[in-house]
Amino acid sequence: MSRLLESYAQGTWYSATDEGTPLLSAVDGSEIARVSSSGLDVAGMIDYARTVGGPALAALTFHERAALLKQLGLTLLAGKEEFYQLSRHTGATTRDSGVDIDGGFGTVLSYASKARRELPNETVYLDGAIEQLGKKGTFLGQHIYTSRRGVAVQINAYNFPVWGFLEKLAPAFIAGVPSIVKPASQTAYLTELVFRRIIESGLLPEGSIQLLCGSARGVLDHLGGQDSVAFTGSADTAATLRSHPNVVGEGLHFTAEADSLNASILGSDVAQSDPEFDLFVKGVFTEMTSKAGQKCTAIRRVLVPQDSVEPVIEALKAKLDKVVVGDPQDDGVTMGALASIDQRDEVLKSIRGLIKSATVVFGDPETVDSRPGAFMAPVLLKAGDKSAPEPHEIEAFGPVSTVIGYDSTADLLDLVARGKGSLVASLVTKNSAIAREIVLGTAPYHGRILVLNSEDAKESTGHGSPLPVLVHGGPGRAGGGEELGGIRGVLHHMQRTAIQGTPDVLTAIGNKWVTGAKQTTGDVHPFRKNLGELRLGDTIVGGPRQVTRADIDHFAEFTGDTFYAHTDPEAAAANPLFGGIVAHGYLVVSLAAGLFVDPAPGPVLANFGVDSLRFLTPVKAEDSLTVTLTAKLITPRQSADYGEVRWDAVVVNQDGDPVATYDVLTLVAKPEAAS
Repeated sequence: MSRLLESYAQGTWYSATDEGTPLLSAVDGSEIARVSSSGLDVAGMIDYARTVGGPALAALTFHERAALLKQLGLTLLAGKEEFYQLSRHTGATTRDSGVDIDGGFGTVLSYASKARRELPNETVYLDGAIEQLGKKGTFLGQHIYTSRRGVAVQINAYNFPVWGFLEKLAPAFIAGVPSIVKPASQTAYLTELVFRRIIESGLLPEGSIQLLCGSARGVLDHLGGQDSVAFTGSADTAATLRSHPNVVGEGLHFTAEADSLNASILGSDVAQSDPEFDLFVKGVFTEMTSKAGQKCTAIRRVLVPQDSVEPVIEALKAKLDKVVVGDPQDDGVTMGALASIDQRDEVLKSIRGLIKSATVVFGDPETVDSRPGAFMAPVLLKAGDKSAPEPHEIEAFGPVSTVIGYDSTADLLDLVARGKGSLVASLVTKNSAIAREIVLGTAPYHGRILVLNSEDAKESTGHGSPLPVLVHGGPGRAGGGEELGGIRGVLHHMQRTAIQGTPDVLTAIGNKWVTGAKQTTGDVHPFRKNLGELRLGDTIVGGPRQVTRADIDHFAEFTGDTFYAHTDPEAAAANPLFGGIVAHGYLVVSLAAGLFVDPAPGPVLANFGVDSLRFLTPVKAEDSLTVTLTAKLITPRQSADYGEVRWDAVVVNQDGDPVATYDVLTLVAKPEAAS
């Protein structure tokens, strides 16, 4: 008997109390492992995640979590060869394994990088600008995101045993929420191996991740309003889970990635002689054969103008005829097996449903491969009645696509909508106007749309590749989920809360200085303070400094900015916004810098930008400027001897009217680097 897969629960590896169910190789039918969750304390796992993993993650900032995730991604990437070897038994070719394994590790690294760039070195994320709720500025509102105090349960499909769990785990981890990973049993042996290497690395806090191999029956019974479930699988199973009392009555957050009749569309402007025609055919072929068509993003409906139906079919047949199906390790094999014999039977059953209104134009679904593996040659169909329900409702989850002709753009949009919601559509067109019309007509039914032409083809990652920075999910039949999407995927696991209070209260909660909060001026210039000495609200007031007509003339001559408002008195006077010669906005900012900059070398290493610059009141000759600069946000960098400081800058005239507001960004040395 082969090895019984283990779950990782409550800090230890657990082996079930029975012999488990055999898991067979998709390639040769041999027994790879057995799986069971018999005797596993699922309620204990959930409690452990909440009481051990949750607090451990909550104590870390976004940047600290990201640093751990980066180390993990690099560690897994360095040892990927053993994962490739085992991946063969899932039916995956080397290329398929790369999409799953390297794609998974790449997603982890992408989230680590994006979190460091776009999230604060904090545990709280501020959402949007401050809302002034009262006339005097003493009562304000701010939306914030905080980590939910629950667990993220991730129920995955068999087709991507590595990427499938890592693309869910990465954003949850960055969000500070512990995960329980439930892989599909058929390919759980690969997930378990990767998970073992994660635990052996010792990088992630105890309790932040756990693994449930085998049945997850009853897991939703122990979840509530602080918890979430991300499910990938069939629409029927998703519907059953959605109806669970804890989803309906307890506010359990549930998202699903379910059935998806994804379409690829050939624009009416593309001729057979165009390079876009070849791109279209190549894209359909790739999605039919990659992972043996077992991708939730694979192309199921091939929508082409009526006069292109036969040329497209002939071009696809020519490519499909060269496909070699077999053991991925054998020379010359270009497509591996389906995940199991049962899965192949399901695909053949779906084909029988499709041929009620379509004709097989390539392949022979009546002849089953006699080899022990779950092998199946590609099958291409041509729709008879394009309005028949079958091609728009039956998803054959294998190397199967149906070519459907359309008569007009309106007809096309109607056909696409019959899919009732999909993860992705692709459109191949040379015409941007056609692209706009079709994209806007199909966007309500899709989570992602790829527009492809000869210009972007060389850089395109293809129809079927979800990317960490873009949303993965879709409305309607596709389940309504919205995984990935960069920081959106992180915030999905967090609670958005509207906070109301004084400027000082909001400053304390968000750790970001708010206008109206306490400001501290002292004998030490803020630019003389290192990152450890600087405090929110540290302020310097510089000025006044009078702006003369000579200043304005010199700036115009020196910069070449001779816009009439700065050089032509009559024209400037005629402009109702100015009423006479005014100073350049950038002259105002430059003069303000001279009022607050400390010139000597010190902890401030560089000014690296200005954000949100607005010119509010024209500055005329003889006006006087005063600037107030306040430390607004202090962000240490994890891997550098300096951090970033954002300063609030307000420039006013002699009447106290704001003439310019902006943020100044500086790099400031940490204490050890400044000493």
